[in-house]
Amino acid sequence: MLIYVDDIVVTGNDSALPQHTLDSLATRFSVKEPEDLNYFLGIEAHRTASGLHLTHMRYILDLLSRFKLLNAHPVSTPMATHPELSINYRTRLSNATEYRSAVGRLQYLAFTRPDISYAVNKLSQFMHAPTLDHWQAAKRVLRYLTGTASHGLYFSRNNSSSLHAYSDADWDGDADGFISTNAYIIYLGKHPISWSSKKHKGVARSSNEAEYRSVANT
Repeated sequence: MLIYVDDIVVTGNDSALPQHTLDSLATRFSVKEPEDLNYFLGIEAHRTASGLHLTHMRYILDLLSRFKLLNAHPVSTPMATHPELSINYRTRLSNATEYRSAVGRLQYLAFTRPDISYAVNKLSQFMHAPTLDHWQAAKRVLRYLTGTASHGLYFSRNNSSSLHAYSDADWDGDADGFISTNAYIIYLGKHPISWSSKKHKGVARSSNEAEYRSVANT
């Protein structure tokens, strides 16, 4: 059972158990008639005969509309490889509210979009003093979303229980502190269940050390 304020999701392997749980809650609280899960906290759930598809499509369209990029030309990647984002850019934004609002929304979107995790992690490092270059990088992520709004997570009805993971490290990738970025994604069968992208706590002295740290974090 997942509860957020007055939104409740109840699920289980036994079809009778969720209904029993809701009936028990109804003896003490006002509970609406149960319905199939289709929308929860901005996440859309599309059920098919073969599995479940989770997307943030409506959330993304609202986000693009808010920042007037709904009809923007899409790009193929969420972030450019060069130049590296830096805190030393000079043209500070006169009003950082729009940047912080966009990045905050992208952080929530990353719950179903591991493909933007690295970009969002980088953008989040400049929330305290964003510049025009940082804002352009944030808008690039939004332009990437215009062409991938329907992307999300798919959970197949038939899936193995094997657990495997992938990790990587961007050695010396931080333009300001020379700190590497660690990233990993963990799969249960073919389903991604956990992912992360964040900076290391210290400077790695070699690419090998950066990779070993990444594996340890994973």
